Parts: sequence; structure tokens; C-alpha cells
Amino acid sequence: MTTATHHTLVDAATLRGWAGPLVLLDCSFDLGDPGAGERAHAAGHIPGASYAHLDRDLSGPKTGHNGRHPLPERGAFAATAGRWGVRPGVQVVTYDAQGSPYAARAWWLLRWLGHDAVAVLDGGLAAWLAAGGALATGTEAAAPLPPYPAAAAPAMRTIDATALRAALGRVRVLDARAGERFRGEVEPLDRVAGHIPGATHRFFKDNLQADGRFKPAAALRAEFDAYATPADHVVHQCGSGVTACHNLLAMAHAGLEGSRLYPGSWSEWSSDPARPVAVG
Repeated sequence: MTTATHHTLVDAATLRGWAGPLVLLDCSFDLGDPGAGERAHAAGHIPGASYAHLDRDLSGPKTGHNGRHPLPERGAFAATAGRWGVRPGVQVVTYDAQGSPYAARAWWLLRWLGHDAVAVLDGGLAAWLAAGGALATGTEAAAPLPPYPAAAAPAMRTIDATALRAALGRVRVLDARAGERFRGEVEPLDRVAGHIPGATHRFFKDNLQADGRFKPAAALRAEFDAYATPADHVVHQCGSGVTACHNLLAMAHAGLEGSRLYPGSWSEWSSDPARPVAVG
């Protein structure tokens, strides 16, 4: 049995033996079918888990110029966290069945509020099943609490499009999208193909081993040290600010804290034809 606080990753065996207060969030999602994750949750989820929907719970309203998954307003997300039963000091574990990008988004948002006791289930739902974990069906709702008492200022750093454009050449931009999208060969989701000039490609799935668990912290540190340090000079982006959180989580697990998220990412950047675009 364990109740030690986890801040980046937690393994399935530890979760199975958890003895203290716990909030579980199933963040499974499918960009091509926004209802698929919720249906999968109802068909089978870790007992006690609430469902966190990427569009409804982990994103804010879209304007057409702020990306496909803009950050929620902090007060609104504090109310959502309270609805899930999150309170200061209580461990939260997030997971999904897609390699942890959506779980990482929830992890980052809770850290952004100032909730430090949050970790992603290493290996997600597959790791839970491999460890002999049971599943529950239907839906579960935690006893709601008042809005989470968010820190006065965001506890995770961000940068907007204007500041990023002004900083190009002085920051290291890491793009978490698939290689063909980064190179501009295809673009299935956004209006323009390509990438932010000067960006380096770091596909989020490169953080994972073949079994879907994250690489060891030392291995991740060696990889990120090659091009992503010092951490406070790094800006993470992807298509819409979701899979970029996977790279942020991997860096944090490797002991490299302090980098920034560009929440609007390529979907926001490419919405303005005046912003520069690179390909190749």
C-alpha cells in the first residue's frame, strides 16, 4: 500500500495498491470521433474514474483564431476540477488509451492551476489491464467540491503567438506533431501545412517505449539534453497544444522543469497568413 505523492508518472502496480485519497481521470479521446472516448469509458474504465472530455473539460471556447483546443479560462477549469473532486494535497492520476497525450494535457492543466499532486498512469489503460486491474462500466461521478483554489498566478509557463514570433531565434521550439505534418507533406487538420520557422521536431511518441510506457528518466534526459536545454529556453507546441504536453511531461519526468507551452500551437499560428511558415 502506498500514499506517496507522485508528480509526473505513476506505475500501474502502485496505483493498484493505492491506500489514500485519490482522484482518477479517464481522458481517452479520438480527434476523429469526439464521442469515442466517452463511449469507451462507459464500456470499461478503471474503477472510480471520472471522464474528462478534451473539448468540454480540457479546452476553452474557440474563436477561429486561438487554435483548435485553446486553454480554458482558469476560473472555469478550477470549477471543473472541483466537480471532479480535486482538492489541495489529494493525489490525482490521469490516464488514456492513446499513449497518454490527453492524460498529459490534464496533468499540465492541473499543474497550471497550482495542483502539484498529479501524475499520469505510465502506460495508460493497457498497463492497468496488464497489471491485472479490473474495469468498471457505466459512468461514475465524484462528489463535487467547490472550485479548486487556484494559485494566484499560473504555475506553468506559457507564451502567446506575438511573443513567440518576437522570440524566434532566441528560444528552442519543439514541435510534437508527426514528422509528415512537421515537414509540410500533409496537413489533415489545419489550413496550412508546415511548421514554425526554426522549430525542431520531437514527435511525442518518441517519449515512449514499445510497450507504451515512458522511457526511463535518464534516457529521456539524454535525448532532451541534446537539443532542449536549458529548459527555460524551450517552447513546446504541436497542432493544438495537446500532444505538446506529452513532451512537457517527459521533460519534467527527466528533471527538466521550466519550459513553456504555446497553447495555440500550429492551429493558431497557421490561422494568420502574416505569420511565417517553414517546410521540409
